[in-house]
Amino acid sequence: MKKKLLLLILVMLITLSLFTTIAAAAPKEKCNSVTTGGVFYSAGHYLAGQEITTGYDIFGYNYQAHYFKGSYVNVYLGRAGLPPYMGDDAAYLAANPTAASHWAWPYREYMVEMKWNDAWISNKDQDGDGALDRHYGYDTYIGSGAWEYYRDYLLDDQGAVIYESSSKIIAVPADATKVSGVWYAADGTEIGPDIWGEFAIIQETLDGEVTYCSPLRPGFGNW
Repeated sequence: MKKKLLLLILVMLITLSLFTTIAAAAPKEKCNSVTTGGVFYSAGHYLAGQEITTGYDIFGYNYQAHYFKGSYVNVYLGRAGLPPYMGDDAAYLAANPTAASHWAWPYREYMVEMKWNDAWISNKDQDGDGALDRHYGYDTYIGSGAWEYYRDYLLDDQGAVIYESSSKIIAVPADATKVSGVWYAADGTEIGPDIWGEFAIIQETLDGEVTYCSPLRPGFGNW
């Protein structure tokens, strides 16, 4: 009986050892990411060629956390090849006079917060092009499940909010149709107004009041 039990234990140990060896030998899926390195700001960006790292960059983007917080104009200045705006109009324009003609410059006093999911802008580079993925696995954003929460606000001299608006934006489903600037689901239910051709606004607020709410659903789940 003891011999049989010993043999059984030995078989179990050998089996566990075999599975451990197989698991250790199995190749792990690897890709570059914000945490591992190997992803870079795009050509034309103020930081072009530099690696995207964890934490906030000088513009206010935290790509690892899928988050932005900063001046409205800093959402766009980097892509225009300009440095971040830090609050001093005269000094900034003296060094960067072309910024005055940028369409976002008049809104520099507004603050912006954005959150998004991995389909919107990933923190990984799975296709190996050296850039963070967008709608990975899909030709366009349509059907990808991408979403973004956007909020902008204006503060007075004491730091109190005197204006605030927000939007929830989703990539429309593959079976959605657009009619007169509004997206509709396959069953004809309204999803929301079109924005940027591949997205719909599913909820908007202004100074705390809901000004639009999708008749289909105003939350990010199940898109």
